[in-house]
Amino acid sequence: MDSYQFGTALELRDDIAKKRVSPVEVVKQTLERIDAVEPQLNCFVTLTPDIAMDSARRAEKAIMRGDPVGPLHGIPISVKDLIAVGGIRQTFGSRAMAENIATVDAPSVSRVISAGACIVGKTTTSEFGCKAVGDSPLSGITRNPWDVTKTPGGSSCGAAASVAAGLTPFALGTDGGGSIRAPAAFTGIVGIKPQFARVPVFPPSATPTLGHVGPLARTVRDAALLLSVIAGGDPRDPFSEQGRVPDFLGACGLPVNKMRIAWSPTLGYGKPNTEVVRITESAVRTFEDLGCEIVVLDEGIGADPADIWTTEFYAGVGTRLSKILQEAPELLDDAVANTLAMSAHQTMQSYYRTVFERYDFRERVRTLFDRFDLLFSPTVPIAACDVGVNVPPEFQGRNLCTWQYFTYPFNLTGQPAASIPAGFTSSGLPVGLQMVAKLGRETDIFRAAAAFEEARPWVQRMPPVR
Repeated sequence: MDSYQFGTALELRDDIAKKRVSPVEVVKQTLERIDAVEPQLNCFVTLTPDIAMDSARRAEKAIMRGDPVGPLHGIPISVKDLIAVGGIRQTFGSRAMAENIATVDAPSVSRVISAGACIVGKTTTSEFGCKAVGDSPLSGITRNPWDVTKTPGGSSCGAAASVAAGLTPFALGTDGGGSIRAPAAFTGIVGIKPQFARVPVFPPSATPTLGHVGPLARTVRDAALLLSVIAGGDPRDPFSEQGRVPDFLGACGLPVNKMRIAWSPTLGYGKPNTEVVRITESAVRTFEDLGCEIVVLDEGIGADPADIWTTEFYAGVGTRLSKILQEAPELLDDAVANTLAMSAHQTMQSYYRTVFERYDFRERVRTLFDRFDLLFSPTVPIAACDVGVNVPPEFQGRNLCTWQYFTYPFNLTGQPAASIPAGFTSSGLPVGLQMVAKLGRETDIFRAAAAFEEARPWVQRMPPVR
C-alpha cells in the first residue's frame, strides 16, 4: 500500500509521464493511506475521493493517448479549508460555516486542477486562521505525526500534518501571520509564504493585505514546483503580481557562495528557547561551509511589531464576522471570539495610526535588506507544544498568534519568507529555520534552501505516524 508514500512530486510526475506508474493507482493508494492515518491525526475536514479518482482517470487516459500533460499531472494534493474549491464545503474551521459551499474555485485551485493535480480533500484549520495551534470546535484536534500529543501548529494544521505523514507530497496552505511557516517548522517540512500577491487570492481574504497562499512540501524543489504553478496575476485580485513568474525550480540549482546572510536568533525581541537557538545556529553554520558570509544582526529588526499586526489581522477577521459575533458567538471558539471582540472596540483613529506605523516598519525593514541577501531566524521559538492549549505556558501574555514572535513581521512587510527543517530536538521533534528574502526575491530562498537540503538532507527521516 505504501509504494508511493514519501516519494517526491517531481519523481511521481516523471514516473506517471513515462507510464511507470498509474495515476489511478497513486490516488487510490493515497486515499487508502488517508483512511489508515486519519483516525490518529485528523488532517481533513472534508474528503473528496470522487473528485480525486475522476481526475486520476482523466490523467491516465491522457497519458495513454499521448496527450500533452501538465506539470502536476496525476499528483495528489490537498487544499486548506480557508481556500475555495467550487462545489465543496468551505467551513473555515467554524461551526458557523459548517454547511457553507464554495461557489467558485480560488485561482490557486483552478491552476492546480489545470496542471493535472488530483484534489483529495480539504484540510483542517484553526477557526478562520485565528490561532497558531491546530484545533477548532468544528473539526477537533489535529495532531502532529512526530508525536500525537503535540500540535502541528496552525492554522495550516491539516496541510502540514498530512504532508509530513506522507499522505500527499505537497499541499496548499495560507499564511496571514505564520500559518504556513510555523506548521512547517513543527512538522519538519518546507513551507513558503511567497511575496505578497505573488499568488492571487479570491474570494477576498478577511485580511486582504496580510494573507498569502503558498505551498507546503517535503522537499524544496516540490515547493518550487507547486509555487510555479499557482503564481501569477489574476484580475479578480487587484494586488496580484502581473509580471513574469520567476523560475523557482531553476533557482534551486544556483550557487550560494558569496551570498550575504544576516542571522538573528531573536529579531531583537523574541524569546526562543535554548535548544531551538542551538539547532538553528548549527544550521546557519552550514551556510558558512557553503561559502556564504554570515553576519550576526544583534539589533534584529527593531521593536516588536506585534501590536501593528494584531490590530490589522483581528480587525479584518472581526469585521468579516461581526454578525456572527453579535448574533451567535456561542458558535465560535471561545478564545477566538474573545480576541475578535476586543478588536471591535478600537477607534478608526487608533486603527489608522497603526496602519501608518506599519508603513514605517515596512520601510525600516526594507532598508535593512540593502545590506543582505537573506535574513535567518528561528521560525518559531519552541518545538511543537502540547495539543489542547491556545498559548504555550511560557508565552502567557502574548495573544493567539504573536507568541510565535518571528513570523508575523514579514506578513506586514510582504516579503517572501520560508521555513525549512533545521534539525531535531533531543525528544525527536523538528525545528525550523526561517529564511526571509528581499521583496520579490523568492529565488534567493529557493537557491539557499536547496543548497542546505543537499548539504543536510532531511527527507530520509520519517515520522512514526505514517
